[in-house]
Amino acid sequence: MNYQYLLFTLGLSLILLTPSPVKSLDPLCPSPILSRLNRHKISPTDTLESIAEQYNLTPNTIILNNPDITPDSLPLGTDIIIPPVNGIIVTVPDLASWQDLAEAYGVRADLLFEVNGCQPLGEEVFIPGITWHPDKVTEVFNYTGLSGYPLPTEAAVILTYGWQDEPSQAERLFHSGVDLLADVGTNVLAVEAGTVVYVGIEGNYGNLIIINHQGGLQTRYAHLQNILVDPGDLVETGQVIGTVGVTGTPDVEEPHLHFEVRYQTPMGWLAQDPLIHLIR
Repeated sequence: MNYQYLLFTLGLSLILLTPSPVKSLDPLCPSPILSRLNRHKISPTDTLESIAEQYNLTPNTIILNNPDITPDSLPLGTDIIIPPVNGIIVTVPDLASWQDLAEAYGVRADLLFEVNGCQPLGEEVFIPGITWHPDKVTEVFNYTGLSGYPLPTEAAVILTYGWQDEPSQAERLFHSGVDLLADVGTNVLAVEAGTVVYVGIEGNYGNLIIINHQGGLQTRYAHLQNILVDPGDLVETGQVIGTVGVTGTPDVEEPHLHFEVRYQTPMGWLAQDPLIHLIR
């Protein structure tokens, strides 16, 4: 596949003119960016810069997603596509994978997967955070650390964060956290002070706790046996919030804690590799 051609013809990609009704296959994954597109009708007072400022976007984002306009030509009454964040909509080359697109555009494959709703690769995808420069694309996110550990003692990682080979699936599957080996009934601890925002049964996660922390950080604790906190509770680092279980649909057979770290962005709560934060 010709990625040089792909990079130089971004503005010619097919663009969804109406938001897609398709939602994420994972109810806790951000909604696809392509389902959150807005429209703007060009008025007599509009300029490229004023439109970009109105929606907190760069002018390049406006131009790249609307090939019918130029900085010097904004036809009055034209409806243009406004994405919720900077980036572009591109047509996916035949046989391309998330990893192929990540390599072509210099954006992490897991990030692409999540901002596009954790769904199988379709005909079009949104590439976040890049500007019109064919040999340089950028992605800027700040990583923050954690002060605790989600189990009483350090545990073996039996399934890592990221793309996993699945013999029964045509595509590789994305694992949005780490699975930490632990016996059923082992205490699960809050890794940082924060506010409990969700407890309950949630699909493959089984019994799940979600805690929001300062700095736009969120942690998730899944497959629990018991939940010992309620929504709205304030928790401290090291506080027991539940116990390890086997609820939901674990990815591995051994009892474990599925632990996720996510950070808040305009695109939703996006996953990071928890091992970056779990320093003992």
